[in-house]
Amino acid sequence: MLGRRAVAIVVSAVLALTVMGCVPEAPVEPGSSASPTAPGPSAAAPSAAAPSAGPSATSAPEPTPLRPTPPRPTATGPVVPSPPQPSPGVDPQPTSPPPAPRPTAPRPPAPSPPARPTPSATAPPAAVVPAAWRGRDVERILTDRRVVALTFDAGASDAGLAPILRTLEREGVAATFFVTGAFARAHPQQVAAIAAAGHPVGNHSDTHRSLPDLTDAQIAADLARAEAAISAATGRPAKPLFRFPFGARTPYDIGVVNDLGYVPFRWSVDSLGWRGTSQGGSAAAVADRVVGAAQPGMIALMHVGANPDDGTTFDADALPSIIERLRAAGYSFMDLDGVVR
Repeated sequence: MLGRRAVAIVVSAVLALTVMGCVPEAPVEPGSSASPTAPGPSAAAPSAAAPSAGPSATSAPEPTPLRPTPPRPTATGPVVPSPPQPSPGVDPQPTSPPPAPRPTAPRPPAPSPPARPTPSATAPPAAVVPAAWRGRDVERILTDRRVVALTFDAGASDAGLAPILRTLEREGVAATFFVTGAFARAHPQQVAAIAAAGHPVGNHSDTHRSLPDLTDAQIAADLARAEAAISAATGRPAKPLFRFPFGARTPYDIGVVNDLGYVPFRWSVDSLGWRGTSQGGSAAAVADRVVGAAQPGMIALMHVGANPDDGTTFDADALPSIIERLRAAGYSFMDLDGVVR
């Protein structure tokens, strides 16, 4: 009896330890019986009771031995780690190397803003024209004083230039001359004589072409050639004095010459001394026309050349009478250089 009880106690202890994961299960001794009841997490190992001494001791009921669980087979080969399992609900994706970085093309440089057009590559640097003079082709000096400006154009013949300079010097009268570049190249000594006498010399274009028929670049080049020829003869710039050939201009042309540094001067009266006898001209008619138009700030237009048909120089011939009669009417004389400088 005691042998069977001891075996039952041992088996119960082993089963309890097996459930707790501490030790492996041991086989039941042969000849012993086991209960079909399976162990559970809440099973507890029975306590062993010590045998009582003597025949009168009451024996404790014997526990029913449990059927031992056969030992789990143990793998004998090398341990191979299991591959990682995908998370529930996520499709496994094939593992691929990261894509190579995409080559970056160099960014093209930002385009430069288009250059602003200029009148001409050969044009001289633009001079500043005062705002009061811009957009004007001056026909009269703005004054209440009884003062007039005598002006002479020179583009071809110089036949009347010498007597004109003599009269101005004798009378002590200032005048203004507008000459072409071609005239300055053909008659540099005469142009130098004008400047030496103290008279300002303005730009009358290079070859007396009508500026409305030219492009901006052509105008700039034309005036630059004239400026170079005039300044070479006089030793001083013609700017800012300018007169349009034939008096032909548009508001746009005025803006172009302003941008080139010139102030254009027109006239209040044309003497018409260039007409000659064939068209009914005379020195007396010239004087009457100029004096009859007299007003404060008048600008009178005359020429230094001779009529190409009869060679007459009515402006030069009429000049002494013009000066005398204007003075008698209370007028004095001034040049245009003092107006704009």
